[in-house]
Amino acid sequence: MEINWVIIGILVVVVIVLVAFITKKNQKEKKKLTDLLNNDFKKPDEDEIDFEDSANEK
Repeated sequence: MEINWVIIGILVVVVIVLVAFITKKNQKEKKKLTDLLNNDFKKPDEDEIDFEDSANEK
């Protein structure tokens, strides 16, 4: 049985392109998730009273 180097070469190129595509897509998703987590915080309500601060005012 003879090794078909053309088919093996094409397969290697396809695998390399697939790995590069998945890596690039993963980096985009990681950046989106990082931005979402960094900007997704609940702002404190202005109506809440800080008891430590209000005790010193009296």
